Amino acid sequence: MENQLFTYPHSYPLECGQHLAGFHLTYSTYGKINFQGDNVIWICHALTANANAAEWWEGLVGQGKLFDPEVHFVVCANILGSCYGSTHGLSINPETGEPYYHDFPLITIRDMVGALDLLRKDLRIDRIHTCIGGSLGGQQALEWAIMQPGLIENLVLMATNARHSAWGIAFNEAQRMAIQADPTWQEKRPDAGSAGLKAARSMALLSYRNYDTYVTMQTDQDEEKTDRYRASGYQQYQGEKLVKRFNAFAYWTLSKTMDSHHVGRGRGGIIQALQQIRSRTLVLGIGTDILFPIEEQRLLAKHIPGATYEEINSLYGHDGFLIEYEQITQILKKWYPSIQPEANPVLLPK
Repeated sequence: MENQLFTYPHSYPLECGQHLAGFHLTYSTYGKINFQGDNVIWICHALTANANAAEWWEGLVGQGKLFDPEVHFVVCANILGSCYGSTHGLSINPETGEPYYHDFPLITIRDMVGALDLLRKDLRIDRIHTCIGGSLGGQQALEWAIMQPGLIENLVLMATNARHSAWGIAFNEAQRMAIQADPTWQEKRPDAGSAGLKAARSMALLSYRNYDTYVTMQTDQDEEKTDRYRASGYQQYQGEKLVKRFNAFAYWTLSKTMDSHHVGRGRGGIIQALQQIRSRTLVLGIGTDILFPIEEQRLLAKHIPGATYEEINSLYGHDGFLIEYEQITQILKKWYPSIQPEANPVLLPK
């Protein structure tokens, strides 16, 4: 697998009324598309992930795994606004010759999906056997199924929602406030807001996990301690870890993108929008998820025609969709035994 670059050289109109003077998307593929074109698995990634799905979802993607390159053609594209090779705030604006920095426009989920669909067409993919995503990735998959009802055969939505909640928006705004509080944030430089990003990630992690996660995993055994607690060190570590691989401009953009998610906008409301979906749909909730509580997934399953709802048990809260490989695999195999369209697919030459 090698990352590849898709370039769209034309003006790309955005939902906010602005435009991008073209864009890039970095993407990866695993396996080959078969003659029938019915073995495409499209993975939509979450907030700070990248196109290398076999790395961050190694329990689901790979030889002998649920999504097997020996059988499937697996596609994962780095989303618009992310810093893993796709156009984002540190990219050069062709109209000015300088990085966008703070002037990068608002990107909505619909803008992201529109860009993904242009990539799909460039890859000559006419149908998607399964489109799957969790969290922000689930928001993309859901929007895509509404925008193009005949494209996706099987839709798998994990720990996601039809509209980003006031609760979720508040979490994101608190994180952006941490970035704004960093005195370097207003400077036009690649590492602007890094200290704020570290604090923002620490805040985010509290919403990705829950009380039981921390009590179980981060409680100190030394009951005489009065400082330097394990949980404190863990928060520092996670913040520093993100700063090394991400930047505040992309984080700002993508958190705003998540806030904008609302499938009912301009479609007569959420219920009417969900009823447009024609994909066979599985909705997965995580009982311990405090960021995307299961009521949100139950609402999806209730209003998407014929949808099935399943629930995952996890100590890890929202992050369970990235960790609970065995449960996810078992549920998906039960839901569609036809995950392997052909034991020995006929491959098209590249």
